[in-house]
Amino acid sequence: MTAMLVIVCYDVNTETAAGRRRLRRVAKVCEGVGQRVQKSVFEFQINLMQFEELERRLLAEVDLTQDNLRLYRLPDSRGAEVREHGTFRATDFDGPLVL
Repeated sequence: MTAMLVIVCYDVNTETAAGRRRLRRVAKVCEGVGQRVQKSVFEFQINLMQFEELERRLLAEVDLTQDNLRLYRLPDSRGAEVREHGTFRATDFDGPLVL
């Protein structure tokens, strides 16, 4: 299966203790698969089956009446352009894993 670049963004209502727990659980799901690029934004290099599993797991954690979850699929990551500014540098998934 072909890998694709996936961007996940979320905004979880943290006004209650339950909301703060949801936020931690959503982040934990994302951290287990992708890399954090901003506080509530993650990048993933995954195939379609992994994407569907990730979406299912995230939907199980959020409260759709209070939270917002967005998943962006970019099927051909070679054509995607990402411009980075600041101190964070993303992992090059196509480059060597050990430098």
